Amino acid sequence: MSDPDTIRVYDTRAADYSKMTVSDKAGPILNAFMQLLPAGGRVLDLGCGPGTSSAHFAKAGFVVEAWDASREMVALAAQIPDVMARQAVFADLDAKGIYDGIWANFSLLHAPRDDMPAHLSAIKNALKPGGKFHIAVKEGEGSKVDPIGRRYTYYTQDSLSALLRAAGLTPGPYATGADNGLDGVRAAWISTTATA
Repeated sequence: MSDPDTIRVYDTRAADYSKMTVSDKAGPILNAFMQLLPAGGRVLDLGCGPGTSSAHFAKAGFVVEAWDASREMVALAAQIPDVMARQAVFADLDAKGIYDGIWANFSLLHAPRDDMPAHLSAIKNALKPGGKFHIAVKEGEGSKVDPIGRRYTYYTQDSLSALLRAAGLTPGPYATGADNGLDGVRAAWISTTATA
């Protein structure tokens, strides 16, 4: 994510977002993802926000890196025990075959559509063979700026699957749902775990 307006919203609203996403237990999608990873494996929480998922990874015994473009989000994630937090954008990912899992939960939807092939290719390269990649995005078509100033790119299951396959990732079954976001708007979403 490199859109300065989107980053500014997250810097300004980091505390609000943290309160909205805090959880004592990992949800079913995160639990299922963790069960696919080797014990003590290395995980990248890409676009970690305040580190809610990172905390669950760390508690489960994984080696956790947490990246976000928002300075304030990284400051929150850095307070979590056993989480290595770093301010970074998607384009900074240049690792080769080091992660057992990469978790991009409602983060890559802020990237421009034209940048997605390069980001997914970098994710594929950063995963170990057979590594797992979770992605969740808002469902739909096109792109727009939401009521509080964040830029979004929307995907259908077909369009996302095509991008994943083109990057050498094999998508698994999809989950769907709808939730209220930081902007107070209820939106449909889709997610899948792909294999490198």
